[in-house]
Amino acid sequence: QVPLVESGGGSVQSGGSLRLSCEASEYRNYYMGWFRQAPGKEREAVAAIDSDGDTRYADSVKGRFTISRENADRTLYLQMNSLKPEDTAMYYCAAGILDSFEWWEQKKQFHYWGQGILVTVSS
Repeated sequence: QVPLVESGGGSVQSGGSLRLSCEASEYRNYYMGWFRQAPGKEREAVAAIDSDGDTRYADSVKGRFTISRENADRTLYLQMNSLKPEDTAMYYCAAGILDSFEWWEQKKQFHYWGQGILVTVSS
């Protein structure tokens, strides 16, 4: 499979916005997700989207983050608004073949991963 490649990370002040992108040309029929891992913590699910555009979000980001996918350019996005210092982490794009959203928050459901990109939110 073609590797997943994230872009768009960086540093921002609390309350600011960033948009992450993930090149996902080979994954049109896959569930796609964003995960993050803060220093010293486990990797956790942030959001997921299926091939029809249905979405799920972690409670910690609901109302602030939006996951989307553009099949035309085969790109996955994560729009992050109202960022908080606790959003600071490495963010990973992932792809998997899931039957439903039932277990979407489990890392093991996703078999293809990007290399990660750093998001830093300062207070």
